Amino acid sequence: MILIGIILLVIGFVAGISVLWTIGIILVAIGAILWVLGALGHAVGGRRHYW
Repeated sequence: MILIGIILLVIGFVAGISVLWTIGIILVAIGAILWVLGALGHAVGGRRHYW
């Protein structure tokens, strides 16, 4: 999810499409939160690890 968010950020920045930029920021933020929760040992979505 973080990788898709970064790709959307780059495409949105290069093409000047603000909607892709916004979606990319949201996906990076959600991916980072899920990654941190998984790294701390919390079950995320029924999984012990999220990666």
